[in-house]
Amino acid sequence: MSRARQKPKLAVWKFASCDGCQLSLLDCEDELLDVVGAVEIAYFLEASRATTAGPYDLSLVEGSITTAQDAERIQEIRKQSKFLITIGACATSGGIQALRNFKDVKDFISVVYASPKYIETLKTSTAISEHVKVDFELHGCPINKVQLLEVINAFLNQRKPNIASHSVCMECKRRGTVCVMVAHGTACLGPVTHAGCGAICPSYNRGCYGCFGPMETPNMPALSKWWKVELGVSDPNLVRALRTFNTNSKQFKEESERHE
Repeated sequence: MSRARQKPKLAVWKFASCDGCQLSLLDCEDELLDVVGAVEIAYFLEASRATTAGPYDLSLVEGSITTAQDAERIQEIRKQSKFLITIGACATSGGIQALRNFKDVKDFISVVYASPKYIETLKTSTAISEHVKVDFELHGCPINKVQLLEVINAFLNQRKPNIASHSVCMECKRRGTVCVMVAHGTACLGPVTHAGCGAICPSYNRGCYGCFGPMETPNMPALSKWWKVELGVSDPNLVRALRTFNTNSKQFKEESERHE
């Protein structure tokens, strides 16, 4: 069989993360057989110990770069991958572990580990794109499995993924969910957060936590002003809200630093 007629080789890689975004692929359930029928899953340790050597047509990368070994390994993966797509908040912005970026990581290590001398880590937790060229970023903590299927489908059909770039507020409108900020005075990151979750939290009368990171063009100062003036949110609480799953994303990071 010629190489042109073979199924594309898919690899799924893990760096510093909780595995949740990888599990989103296995959670596809009914669609998983179709995925397996369309691609050869050549490397996916979360699902199978059986692996096939590269090069790979498509690599999905979960997790952030937190060690020197990680920084070297992602370079090798990039060399072996025709297309490389990062999945999830850890891979696209450094994840919640990027909270270390605002402090001295040695302080955390000394508190958490009984023998700090055995811990080898970088001072920062960073997105994959800060180390290698990334062809597409899929946001979320965890990612939306429907969006993941769309990304794989787009790759197979050689087109751009059809992933919305608007805010969570649009999802609230479509669900008919009443705005929790306007109706209840609940602090919500929905106006500046990338869509993809289906506005789950606001549908339960809770403010958006920013799981999918900043939308395409977020007006961070305007939201901060509303939180402080209209909702009475203090600077420390505003900073805390912006420093969660996507703490190292450019827009969230800069706005949180502005209120320290």
